Amino acid sequence: MKAMLGNNEPSYRQLVDNITDYAICMLDPAGRIISWNTGAELLMGYRREEIVGHSFACFYSEDERRTGLPERELAIARREGRYESEGWRIRQDGCAFWASVVIDAIHEQGELIGFAKVTRDRSEPRRLEQQRLEQERRFRLLVEGVTDYAIYMLNGDGTVANWNAGAEAIKGYTSDEIIGHHFSCFYTDEDRLADVPERELEIVRREGRYQAEGWRVRRDGRAFWASVVIDVIHDRGELIGFTKITRDMTERKQYEDELVRAREQTEQRNGELRTLTSFLNTVIDNIPTWVIVQDRTSGRVLLSNHGESAESRQHSSCPFGERLSPERILAHLDGEAGKVLMTDHPAETEITLQTEEGKSRLKCRTLVLQQEDRYSDNLMFLIEDVTEEHAANELIRHMAHHDALTNLPNRLLFGERLSYALRQAGDSGQLVGTLLLDLDNFKDVNDVLGHQAGDELLGQLAGRLGEALHASATLARIGGDEFAVVVPACQRHEEIEDIACRLVSISRAPFLINGHQIQTGVSIGIALSSMPAASAEQLFRQADLALYEAKRNGRNQYEFFSPRMEEMARHRLDIETDLRQAMSNNELLLYYQPIRRSASMDLSGYEALLRWHHPTKGLIPPLQFIPIAEETGLIHEIGTWVLTEACRAAMQWPVEQVVSVNLSPIQFARRNLVERVSGALEASGLPSARLELEITESVLLDETQRNLETLRQLKQLGVRIVLDDFGTGYSSLRYLRTFPFDKIKIDKSFINEVCESREALAIVRAITSMSRSLDIETTAEGVERVEQATLLQREGCSHLQGYFFGRPGLLDPQGRCHVKLA
Repeated sequence: MKAMLGNNEPSYRQLVDNITDYAICMLDPAGRIISWNTGAELLMGYRREEIVGHSFACFYSEDERRTGLPERELAIARREGRYESEGWRIRQDGCAFWASVVIDAIHEQGELIGFAKVTRDRSEPRRLEQQRLEQERRFRLLVEGVTDYAIYMLNGDGTVANWNAGAEAIKGYTSDEIIGHHFSCFYTDEDRLADVPERELEIVRREGRYQAEGWRVRRDGRAFWASVVIDVIHDRGELIGFTKITRDMTERKQYEDELVRAREQTEQRNGELRTLTSFLNTVIDNIPTWVIVQDRTSGRVLLSNHGESAESRQHSSCPFGERLSPERILAHLDGEAGKVLMTDHPAETEITLQTEEGKSRLKCRTLVLQQEDRYSDNLMFLIEDVTEEHAANELIRHMAHHDALTNLPNRLLFGERLSYALRQAGDSGQLVGTLLLDLDNFKDVNDVLGHQAGDELLGQLAGRLGEALHASATLARIGGDEFAVVVPACQRHEEIEDIACRLVSISRAPFLINGHQIQTGVSIGIALSSMPAASAEQLFRQADLALYEAKRNGRNQYEFFSPRMEEMARHRLDIETDLRQAMSNNELLLYYQPIRRSASMDLSGYEALLRWHHPTKGLIPPLQFIPIAEETGLIHEIGTWVLTEACRAAMQWPVEQVVSVNLSPIQFARRNLVERVSGALEASGLPSARLELEITESVLLDETQRNLETLRQLKQLGVRIVLDDFGTGYSSLRYLRTFPFDKIKIDKSFINEVCESREALAIVRAITSMSRSLDIETTAEGVERVEQATLLQREGCSHLQGYFFGRPGLLDPQGRCHVKLA
């Protein structure tokens, strides 16, 4: 360790000692503490003189020490180089805390000299995570427990999109039987003939909500009285569907109908008043609706079939939760009663009361009961508990505005928050920042570890991003591996940049998924409202252009939008449009660069290089149009033409010369690549051994097993496979073991410095030595000077290519290349 630190040891030790957020200590090979920083003293409670020399096992519980957990952790770190875990640890005062622990083995000259142990207090994040999981559990139980309401969603055309347990219980259809069918099947034949379902949806489209009661039909043909609420769902101003909540009110209607009929009979048969009154009281006492009758003059409660009255305590239970007195209800309805008395028209309102079980929402209808003597009229209040209905509405709204996987706002809610932030900013001079984030290499995680691991990664990333943002910001998942952030009311441009730096930084830290450590990152595009943006949609589009630029520049970074990006986007669109015509207009050409054998310096063949001669823009470099061809899929048609044309040209060369063609990773996405190569060979008559196909490491990174199988099939055709740009990737050696390449091309970045840099020479020497032992040819590309050629020849490169031997040129009618050959 001392040798590694060198002259920086005092500075390094001072830096570690002053860290307070992490407990950092060094252990000897036996696990005894030999150093202790300020963060360790604050977190664990021990001073240096109290703990140095003691075993780190004192931070574990007695049970863990008895079962040998500390020793097992050191054994894992000793064997694998690192141990990471989370668990309970003990401070000096005996208090336990939830700790994130990393133990790294330290070796010097191959010998273990100790361990570095970093501990962080994660008690609060763990408590918040447990709290979030508990909230999600309760939320899920609420959804699953709603059986009295049919809750489902309709598509824009009125077909059923989903179906809950309450809907199945009320209407009799299972989800498999009803999803995809039009909701008009719940209406009577008469209602369908009268276009009632369509008229209801038209009202919802126009007014945003439709609420009514009426007869509906179950699956078995039985009719029931339903209370129906239909709400419209919009996304960016576009109607995407409806939410529909239906409640079976048959029993209530029957009781109310019985009440009405009973009262009618009472008016007709005054002689039976006493008997009918008793009957009415029985009916009222058993209906689920709370009925309160009040004397309009004295305010005295004459009738209450639920709750506890100040004058009558005969009821022992209340279907509304806590025992509520009629007087408490009427105190909230005094204003409604006044309106009814003034107009003689019924009134309906909703009130909220706090009970022992929580808040209760009550729907109250107030009407006048007129008698023969108008001045003895009484007031009747019909009260229903609609708490679950409101909860169901809130659930539907939450589901329509939040992502199911992360519970973050979705694209719809994100757009609303962004529009609101822009309105609030107004002319105040404050900035509104929009950040679009794209997770790098997410497809690799899904392909290698499965979609469940991908979902877990998205969940962990969402948690990290949320912790890094302040409360006023909105983090949303807008689809796939894309996230977005709205940062309202910023004072300075630097605030947005600080946030972007923080998000990029926290995303680089490894994720632990099902025992796999995953290293990834995010690319971020940023747009600010201070730039000309007429709407939230335009600001979002600008952030998307900046995100494209960040990914194009190498990923794992952020870019701010600039008008130049719109110009570049228009330029890319122009290139794409012209590129679609280039094939039919014969604007694409193949140039050929010579490749020489190092030993004899004779010509072994040419590499075919694609060029585009635009009729008005002149020569367009491949780096400007190849990425666009890959993005649009034109690369498949262009790649087939290149293969066919290169094979046809090679047929005019001497039989010992080969032609080398580059394959884009995108071409491997289609399963007919082997057939296209075979077709080019067959159409030209070129022997397969004279065709070399050059690929880059990215082919092996994308869908590895499938692409390896494609390479094996190409190999079976007899063509030669070349690994291009060797030495620039992190796993090239593994690929050499996985697939038998015929040749590897040493990247020109090493060739440029091979005569001046000892490191570059060492790399080239290692590659050539390894290639000879594996019986693989090597081509050094980018040779520009005679001293480079001489050195590479001496080091054993089998082939040389570069401007020193000739620049790329066109073929003449006899198949000769128009280049000056060295």
